[in-house]
Order: sequence, then structure tokens, then C-alpha cells
Amino acid sequence: MKNFTASSAFTDTKPHYELLDGLRGVAALLVVFYHIFEGFSFAGGGTLITTINHGYLAVDFFFILSGFVIGYAYDDRWGKTLTMKDFFKRRLIRLHPMIVMGAVIGVIAFFVQGGVKWDGTHVATSMVMLTLLLSLFFIPAYPGAGYDIRGNGEMFPLNGPSWSLFFEYIGNLLYALFIRRLGNKALTVLVVLLGLGLAGFALFDVVGYGMLGVGWTLDGQNFLGGLLRMLFPFTLGMLISRNFRPFQIRGAFWICAIVLLVLFCVPYIEGKSPVCLNGVFEMICIAVIFPVLVCIGASGKTTDKQSTRICKFLGDISYPLYAVHYPIMYVFYSWLIETRQYTLGETWPVAAAVYFGSILTAWLCLKLYDEPVRKWLNRRFMKKRSL
Repeated sequence: MKNFTASSAFTDTKPHYELLDGLRGVAALLVVFYHIFEGFSFAGGGTLITTINHGYLAVDFFFILSGFVIGYAYDDRWGKTLTMKDFFKRRLIRLHPMIVMGAVIGVIAFFVQGGVKWDGTHVATSMVMLTLLLSLFFIPAYPGAGYDIRGNGEMFPLNGPSWSLFFEYIGNLLYALFIRRLGNKALTVLVVLLGLGLAGFALFDVVGYGMLGVGWTLDGQNFLGGLLRMLFPFTLGMLISRNFRPFQIRGAFWICAIVLLVLFCVPYIEGKSPVCLNGVFEMICIAVIFPVLVCIGASGKTTDKQSTRICKFLGDISYPLYAVHYPIMYVFYSWLIETRQYTLGETWPVAAAVYFGSILTAWLCLKLYDEPVRKWLNRRFMKKRSL
């Protein structure tokens, strides 16, 4: 059970890249679609994910967007209007409320499933509450620990995709302490070294998945792989933000959205000798195509109020959707296993309800919880309003 990270770090004194907001939302919508098909694979005993085979790469797209946006929003503020304390408060206010909500919904989903591991073993309520407490403080579970309550080794068994937000926190910490201080040449060297490290994981299939779906567990080489998976696109996005020059392009949003859809729907590429061919495709996406898409998206403009509203809605919903949809997926997966249905053709009404129900849940969490809580936290802890 794997896989975002989306991050919105724009400030009031700089213009938004509306199209990047919209593309983040598109990627989040595709992640939910991917996880529906992951459910068919999981319920069917680990068969190959179909239709949107490479949807997990949305996480890597989130990371490069996050690096670009954070570099753009904060690089020129250090020592002027921004202190390290303020930066960490901004990031916590932006990210952590939905992490809390995702864990709470995860507990509800776990009890809806019957409070049992995937193998049917009952889990004590006290252990579920311990898992919730650790999740609220973002302390990951180690495979086999008592608080690995689903029994499949996820870092955050109440809400699996939180693994990428965990690495996002690490990226933000390293940025504030170290990366922001690097000049362009030093940052370029770091990006190249990280890219070589990630390429090694992808091309030589270090963890044996046949795909770069690493980071979701602390088992084996996953932590190192997840760290590289976050740091390479994250720092690459920062490097792009420092050197980016916009250019004129029409239809930027649709070009980028269609390219993302096509890339995510590319079938799994067989072949592991002398290198993993699927890993070659993944690295081309992360190191070449995604940076181009970021540049295109940052260069494009919304042309009317309607397109601006659409991109704003997609950007607003992207993080809540990513943060809360997976507990709903757990219930869906459990239903698939119980009913022994493994295809979209058999389950499309339920799958559609899960998909649009996830979007509705995310929107309600955004409007009734996330925005009010962040507004209160900003008033309480920040001298100036931050997003």
C-alpha cells in the first residue's frame, strides 16, 4: 500500500502560478484513480496494476512542484522577513492539520473494517489508540511492531500515503538548515549526485519491486530509497525555480494535464537485464519530463475567470484529497476482498462512489476544518498571514 506530496507555499507578496496549482490538483485526482486500481490488484492477490500503471509517479511530480514552489516563495526572504522559526511554523500550519485529520479518518475506517489486520487478526483498541497517538506526532511504525496494526509494514498504517508527507517534512528541514544556503553551482552538484543515487535505485531495482514505489515502509532499503525519491525532485525543483525564465506558450494547462495522464497510463515495462527498463522510464519522467512540465506550467497563464477558478479549486482540493482519501480506500479494498470482485467492470458503481466520495470528503475537510484551523493558527502564531 504505497504512495504526495503536494505543497503550497506561495506568499501574499508574490503572484501565484495558477497553472501549477491546477496541475497539482490534476495529479491528486489521478492518484485517487490509481489507488482504486491498486485496490483491484491488492484484493486479487498482488496482480499487476492496470489502466493507470504509473500513477505512483504523481508523488514524484508533487515533490518537484514542492521544491519549485518553496524555492520560489522563500529563497529571497531568509535574513530579511523570514526566520527559521517562522519558516517551520508556516510549514507546520500548512501541512499538519490535514495530517491529523487523515489519521482520525484512518481510525474510523479501521473500525469500520472490523478492527482487524489484513490477515483477519483482531487488534486491541488500546493498540489502535497508540497508533493514532504516534500518527498525530508523525512517528512512523516499524514493520512487525505492535502498532503496525494492518500488518503490511506501512510507516503510517492509519493513512498509508502519509509516508510522502513524512519525507516532505524531512525535505523542509534540510532546506531550512542546509540546502537554502547553497549557491547555484553547489546545488547543481547536489542535484546530480542525488539523481545518480535515485537512478541506481530505479535502474538496478534495488528493492525488487520492479518499480520505484519505495519509501512507504521502513523495511529494507525503503527509507534510503524514499529519501532519494524525495530529495532528487525536491532539490531539482528548487534549482529550476532559481533559474527559471518564463516563455510564451498557449494551452499550457491542457498540454501538461494530458502529458501527465498519458505518462501515468503507460503500461508496466518488462525487462530487468542489464537494467530495469521500467526504471529507465521512471527516471526519464522524473529527471526530464516533469521538469519540462513544471516550466511549461509556470510559463502558462489562465485566460479567463472560469479557468482561474478551476485551477484554484484544483489547487485548493489537491492536498486535502491526497491527505484523506486513502482511509476510504482501505474500506473499499476490504469490500473488494470480501466480495471477491477484482475489476472495474464488476464494481464501477462502488468505485465511482469511492472516487467522488473522496473528493467530497476532501472538500468538506478543506472548508469545515483545514481552512478555519489554519486561519486560527495563523492569527495565533504568525505575525503576518501565511498560506
